[in-house]
Amino acid sequence: MAGSIDFSHARTPPGLRLYAVGDLHGRLDLLRAFHRHAATELQADAPADWRIVYLGDYVDRGPDTRGVLEFLAQAKARDPRHVVLAGNHDLGLLDFLAKPDPCGIFITHGGIETAASYGVHAAHFGAVEEGGDALRAFHTALAAAIPQSHLALLHALETSFDCGDFFCCHAGIRPGVALERQSVDDLVWIRGEFHRHEGLYPKVILHGHTPSGEVTVRPNRVNLDTGAYRTGRLSVLRVEEARKTILTVRQEGVFQSSAAVTP
Repeated sequence: MAGSIDFSHARTPPGLRLYAVGDLHGRLDLLRAFHRHAATELQADAPADWRIVYLGDYVDRGPDTRGVLEFLAQAKARDPRHVVLAGNHDLGLLDFLAKPDPCGIFITHGGIETAASYGVHAAHFGAVEEGGDALRAFHTALAAAIPQSHLALLHALETSFDCGDFFCCHAGIRPGVALERQSVDDLVWIRGEFHRHEGLYPKVILHGHTPSGEVTVRPNRVNLDTGAYRTGRLSVLRVEEARKTILTVRQEGVFQSSAAVTP
């Protein structure tokens, strides 16, 4: 796959402002803080058009999956310029609802916190991680507790989004495979091959999935997962044509850095 675009030269379409939002994992407080900031910016300095692209993993680990999904469902219903992409944890929740598996990602990597946000507490059912009747009862209670609007949002998640010289997805892409031929499994799960690849792609890949202490800016990709559920720090890349800024969202406010300009 011939590459031609690096981060320093990548642009959004003329007049379009892009916000790419890292992994949320139940941090409704940080999502709200970002939206207050973005709404203020869009009102004070309105571009011709905009997109807010959420890079996946809204559920699990953090304290308020229910609140995050409700917020995103309402935002997308109000304005389709909110683009909500699938993460492996989001698809893992759907997998669990379809077929409860004690060894799946939902039970083993933070789904207990997701269920608790819906008022379904695993401790009330026994050893759900061992399967059997406890897991089945837990699954039944959770399936009944999740609103249809949240399920509709999850089932409608897109796996990628193109915006000018940028390609947005949750985890990354498989090197050597055309963007339009990437598998869903790679788009939401890939790590090693993608992270090790140093060549350029047709577009710069904006992704999350792999928590890092800081936003990782490379010529061919930007990782925006800064572990918000445990660090209290949500990272967002704002791009308007050639201008690139990293936003760091904390409970106390949103801080801007021009560090994104040069990889």
